[in-house]
Amino acid sequence: MLQLKNIKKKYNTGGYEQIALDDVSLNLRDNEFVAILGPSGSGKTTLLNIIGGLDRYDTGDLIINGISTKKYKDRDWDSYRNHTVGFVFQSYNLIPHQTVLQNVELALTIGGISAEKRREMALDALDKVGLKEQSHKKPNQMSGGQMQRVAIARALVNDPKILLADEPTGALDTKTSVQVMDLLKEVANDRLVVMVTHNPELAEQYANRIVRLKDGQITDDTNPLMIESEEPGVHKNLGKASMNLATSFGLSLNNLMTKKGRTFLTAFAGSIGIIGIALILSLSTGFQNYIDQIQEETMNSYPLTINAEEGDLASIILSMQAIRDVKAEGNSLVEQQYITSFTDSISNNDLKSFMDYLDAHPEEYEEDVRMIKKSYAVSPVIYTIDATDRLAQIYPTSSSGGGIFASMPLGGGSMSTFSEMIEPERMKNEYTIAYGKWPEKYNELALCVMDPNQISDLLLYSLGFRDTKELSDIMKDLYLGEKITVHNEPMTVTYDEILGREFKLIDPSSKYKWNEEYEIYEDMSLYEGRV
Repeated sequence: MLQLKNIKKKYNTGGYEQIALDDVSLNLRDNEFVAILGPSGSGKTTLLNIIGGLDRYDTGDLIINGISTKKYKDRDWDSYRNHTVGFVFQSYNLIPHQTVLQNVELALTIGGISAEKRREMALDALDKVGLKEQSHKKPNQMSGGQMQRVAIARALVNDPKILLADEPTGALDTKTSVQVMDLLKEVANDRLVVMVTHNPELAEQYANRIVRLKDGQITDDTNPLMIESEEPGVHKNLGKASMNLATSFGLSLNNLMTKKGRTFLTAFAGSIGIIGIALILSLSTGFQNYIDQIQEETMNSYPLTINAEEGDLASIILSMQAIRDVKAEGNSLVEQQYITSFTDSISNNDLKSFMDYLDAHPEEYEEDVRMIKKSYAVSPVIYTIDATDRLAQIYPTSSSGGGIFASMPLGGGSMSTFSEMIEPERMKNEYTIAYGKWPEKYNELALCVMDPNQISDLLLYSLGFRDTKELSDIMKDLYLGEKITVHNEPMTVTYDEILGREFKLIDPSSKYKWNEEYEIYEDMSLYEGRV
């Protein structure tokens, strides 16, 4: 039994409030044919939708078999619609690309029933409406009356206790309408049928109860049901709508293949969009990686340098400009204190505290810093024996030019032959061993070349494979603007010869010798000689 108690429903559209149902109460028997009559806008369809669970009431209560629906959740309404109620619509609502049999099977498919059982139940429902022999047809191959009978078969296939029909004869001729009404009356013998119609003649001829609505209220009921006592029911979930994966995939594939052209165009357009997004992301990632690489290489070549003493060039320029603006009057001259301004712009950095902080907090910078190198204003003094058995200072540059190649001018800067080795682990990531092994002791050197089979002439001079005086003379001629005529043939050396080279690191004070005649310390590196 179905009960509606004081149901109210209103719609708000653009600030306008429309009352669809106004305090409607109605009791419906389990087996009867109820026709709901009323003018357009009286609330007939709203009442039907609330009974079927397609719409929710604002206030009141809908009681199903003694159970209130006030606390119904979505899954409870799904269970109610799928197992208790069948719907027949004026516009049939059949799926055009599926056969009559597939349309009737649809409700069973959602219910999770097996394919064999679905087919058996659907054919039985079509047989009841006289369309079993036309189960293979598509809806567009049938008349309006036949399509409405298919809709009735679909509503009856899961054997609902309630059948709701919204204007089932509204789009049919008189003869076909009679056929549909005869079918609905037959169905009403063992279940509740609620029909909304504008045709009072059909209602009076077929329905055993007529309910009239006007302005959202019941104005007449030809066969009301009075309930003296109510017995509370027990709520039961009749099951949930479900569909196995194979059935879901089959329906989806069938829908896609029905509109092949549209499916292809949609897939093609989607592919273009996906490919376009992928290309944009790829280009963006590539450019970002390239920029990161350039930044990293730039920082390797031009690292951030912090000196113990720094001079603010901008402050020096501004100070000098301010000094120029100060002028004496008459025959007087005012002093321009450039030295004072220059010294004021020099600041001292506490590098010891800074390095102590970095050593204590490596987690704050290790992801953004590739390497930290400490250097001191002390240059090691390195000697070797060159190709002419001459003792040559190769680092740093000597005043006589013997070590001039150790810091050759290059583009306004200089290129040092010797430099402090970076951390072993980072060096292993930056370079590949071509011959020999990684340095393991303090007195071992590593030679870095751009190509494993090429070496620059500058390195050959630095390593003593050529006459160091020859390079010194070349550099002197270059500075004096003289014509340089020395052209040597390319030399070839082996890795074993390179590994056999030895260098002497001396204390800078060892270069000086006490001259008793003049009582001064004399720099012995200024004298050329052989050993």
